[in-house]
Amino acid sequence: MILRVKKLDKFIAKQFGLLFVGTFFICQFVLMMQFLWRYVDQLIGKGLTMDVLAQFFWYMSLMLVPQALPLAILLSSLIAFGNLGESSELTAIKAAGISLMQAFRSLVVIVIFIALGSFYFQDVVAPSANMSFSRLLLSMKQKSPELEIPEGIFYDGIPQCNLYVQKKDIKTGMLYGVMIYKMTDSYDDAAIILADSGMLQSTAEKKHLVLTLHSGEWFENMKSQEFSAGVSVPYRRETFVKKRIVLDFDADFNVADASALSNNARGKSIGQINRDVDSLNHVYDSVGRVFYKDAKMSYYSPVAVSKKDSLRAVKMAGTKTYSFDSVYSRLSADRKLEAVDAALSKVQREMNDLDFKGMITADGDKLIRQHKIEAINKFTLSLSCLIFFFIGAPLGAIIRKGGLGVPVIISVLVFIVYYIFENTGYRMSRGGMWAIWFGKSIATAVLTPLAIFFTYKANNDSVVFNLDLYRNFFMKIFGLRIKRAVFKKEVIITDPDYAADSATLTEVNREIGDYAREHNLWLAPNIIKVFFKYRPDHTIEEINEKIETVIEDLSNTKDKVILSCLNAYPFMAVKAHTRPFDRKWMNVVAAIIVPVGLFLYLRMWRFRLRLMRDLKVIRQTNDAVIARIEELNSSGTSKA
Repeated sequence: MILRVKKLDKFIAKQFGLLFVGTFFICQFVLMMQFLWRYVDQLIGKGLTMDVLAQFFWYMSLMLVPQALPLAILLSSLIAFGNLGESSELTAIKAAGISLMQAFRSLVVIVIFIALGSFYFQDVVAPSANMSFSRLLLSMKQKSPELEIPEGIFYDGIPQCNLYVQKKDIKTGMLYGVMIYKMTDSYDDAAIILADSGMLQSTAEKKHLVLTLHSGEWFENMKSQEFSAGVSVPYRRETFVKKRIVLDFDADFNVADASALSNNARGKSIGQINRDVDSLNHVYDSVGRVFYKDAKMSYYSPVAVSKKDSLRAVKMAGTKTYSFDSVYSRLSADRKLEAVDAALSKVQREMNDLDFKGMITADGDKLIRQHKIEAINKFTLSLSCLIFFFIGAPLGAIIRKGGLGVPVIISVLVFIVYYIFENTGYRMSRGGMWAIWFGKSIATAVLTPLAIFFTYKANNDSVVFNLDLYRNFFMKIFGLRIKRAVFKKEVIITDPDYAADSATLTEVNREIGDYAREHNLWLAPNIIKVFFKYRPDHTIEEINEKIETVIEDLSNTKDKVILSCLNAYPFMAVKAHTRPFDRKWMNVVAAIIVPVGLFLYLRMWRFRLRLMRDLKVIRQTNDAVIARIEELNSSGTSKA
């Protein structure tokens, strides 16, 4: 069967493709700028050539491609279907009997290929780029060490030197409060140099560093040097006003050896990660077995116990009454003290040994977790391309706003949610607080139901982002009301029937009076009648229906006084003052659950008091409208 590609599929694919290319480069640029700020200090003032900088940006761009793809798909799908909805093309598509899922099908195929390409990119291209970037970054750090010297801590970036600077002037390059530990062949030949100030500069050929010091002292250990006649000098001390020290340092740019980056999990493919995880597990399992064997051999050795007592302990070991306390009680006071000291010493030694072994195994566990995280990340990042499409495309169809306004805002919000869950899961998995599969799948687990919900709503033309709907819902929950807005119509087709409306309002006034006298709305409602013996009460519903009918008819008037009176009519809650729920069993359950029943009872009493005020306002407004109608009728009669 030959796959048929319809014109609609081509049209939608073309719209999406052009936007995807543009948004991809935008997202790539934004991510690169954010990434660049982390390394800007290592680029400025290093004297790097243009080819090195070009390599830096090239490797950076390759590393960020898998992260830019999901964001570009989200933004481009939002804009594409937003444009279709805004130009009514999406409405025409649905009117032709084509569902939204049918309109998606060409893009689903394209996004699947993009996701597969993202996985291939992460497994083949990105690891090589990440390794090259790491090597390049390591070499850039070694380019000009005089700019890397921090304040307040020792800097070991210069070979055979540890340099401490109390304060640094960035503008002049002066170093203040300088302390240098200079080592040559061994620690016996170490020299300590103290100076008030100094300056570190590279030579022209970039092969040496010249350290110019002012007002200091030089202390050097001379233990390894022998003088004539067998006389040895333990150390020498020199005080200087100004001194220059030449340090060997090849600062010419060269790419660092990648052997130091062998544990970089991001620089490996799936196959390499699996092999390295197996190797790491084998190594650390071997280390664990060695630790266990050592502990097994060293934990049970008799200390400070005589041969006689040892034999007695061995004999008692086969009985149920064996106790170390009985053996300990037979010792003399000196032997007891000796045994306790030996035990404390042994426990402390074992604790230190376990701390050291725990540090070794903890590093191994962290390295293994890092490799497993990167392996799962290749799948989740590819899957996010598909998830972001099923978020962006339905949202675009629902919102129907194109351009870079609303789609950008929504894309940023969705990506922030994704980034928060993704980054949290990564950190918790890396630290061992969460399982790796849980931490790396939490972002996907959160966004997948969101994608399904938006796709379902868009496919069924459901209202999701109707702000008026949500506002009215919450206003109804909290008992808030909106004001009525009746304006003069420009074109009036049918004039209002003033006589019928006046008669209706007079009848409404009579019904309101009867209802108010019968129900005493200012009193608290009867709990038994409300929750257990409710009788239907539809009087207010009928009164409200009559008032709304009159308002609808009188809205066709040209008289400003009547229009002003119509805006004074309140919107009434016709059921809230009678009972909490329509079903009797729900009212009974609410009464049994005391806190819920109390809340509903007080809420209903509040609505009764509000209804009492509303009915008073309605009667006053009715009288004003009836009086105005009579004035209009009398003026019309006099004119006639």
